[in-house]
Amino acid sequence: MRNDRPYVIVSACLLGVDCRYSGECRADGRVLELMERYSLMPICPEQLGGLPTPRNACEISDGRVVDAEGADFTDNFIKGAREVLRVARMFDCRFALMKENSPSCGVNYIHDGIFSGGKIAGSGVTSRMLREAGIKVFSEDETELLKEESA
Repeated sequence: MRNDRPYVIVSACLLGVDCRYSGECRADGRVLELMERYSLMPICPEQLGGLPTPRNACEISDGRVVDAEGADFTDNFIKGAREVLRVARMFDCRFALMKENSPSCGVNYIHDGIFSGGKIAGSGVTSRMLREAGIKVFSEDETELLKEESA
């Protein structure tokens, strides 16, 4: 079904869906306000990649997505990213709004890969794949930039 509002891929946790690794959400009022202007498509790449909720926290380390015990979930994260890209293409999404710091959705920052709680510059697996496909990706802290870009 098509409508006159642009479709935007959005990390489902930002819209109040309890899909984060902890089984909780990170609903964000700035993102929720966008529903008046856009058709928001809630997605969770980690669930689409076959991971349960809740699940162990993961971080990107040496190009792999691992949990604190060293179990490798890279294939799940790549599968989830591919599924998100498939949805984005299906609905001709030119924009995505993703959860900063996530190993899937981080836009400008991700956790440091050593489970110290620190952050480093970088992108999550899904955000990177969407960018490589030509989709403009924003974090929840960049909702105003999204509005300007799509004006």
